[in-house]
Amino acid sequence: MNDLNQVQTLWELFLSGGFLMWPISAMSLVVGAFGIERMIALRKNRFVPKPFVEALGKLSSAGPLDPRKVYKLCQKYPSVVAHVVRAMLEKLGRPLAEVEHVVDTTKDREASKLYANIRPISLAASITPLMGLLGTVQGMILAFYTTAKLEAGANRAAELANGIYVALITTFAGLCVAIPAAMIAHYLEGRILSGFRSVDDVVGELLPQVERFENRGRVTVAQLSGDSVVQKPTAERPAPVKQS
Repeated sequence: MNDLNQVQTLWELFLSGGFLMWPISAMSLVVGAFGIERMIALRKNRFVPKPFVEALGKLSSAGPLDPRKVYKLCQKYPSVVAHVVRAMLEKLGRPLAEVEHVVDTTKDREASKLYANIRPISLAASITPLMGLLGTVQGMILAFYTTAKLEAGANRAAELANGIYVALITTFAGLCVAIPAAMIAHYLEGRILSGFRSVDDVVGELLPQVERFENRGRVTVAQLSGDSVVQKPTAERPAPVKQS
């Protein structure tokens, strides 16, 4: 019975907060839905799958880098690091500065995709306190207006206290949504940064091997997907002239 009374009291408090309690509640659902979705999406394998690292280690220990095998490995384990390495391999043979530029560009593009569904959580953390404050200001205006219109002899202090108490409900509700939302957004952003540090470790180990192909002629995607990688030297040395 006591639990039922508590539920009724909470529901009455919710209704007393006014219409702004509904958008605040909607933002709490947004935080919950996107928070769960990002928790699942930002798992470690999304950035650097363990099988990818193990297979890449075997290729590296077997001898010089075989771009064709690494490219197929990226196709087998789609992930952030795979997309970055693929973009790097597609610039194979170009100057190292160009390869590093495409790595940075691809990382920025992947980061933008991962941050996309964190933005609604950050938005909720920003605007729900403002909605709560707006509801409180509105409630205070009504409380003072009602108190000012009371008849002579009425208990103005009690009426004002009751109005302020109701007005503060929206601020409380807004903070109850905003604080967890800010914590969730901060945690998810930390997971993204940690994931990209792992990506940088893998890419950093591959760059010196990619540098060996610099200025040897660009390798096409068709060559990477085929059976062999053709390396074209920048210039052929003329045959030595035999003197009689």
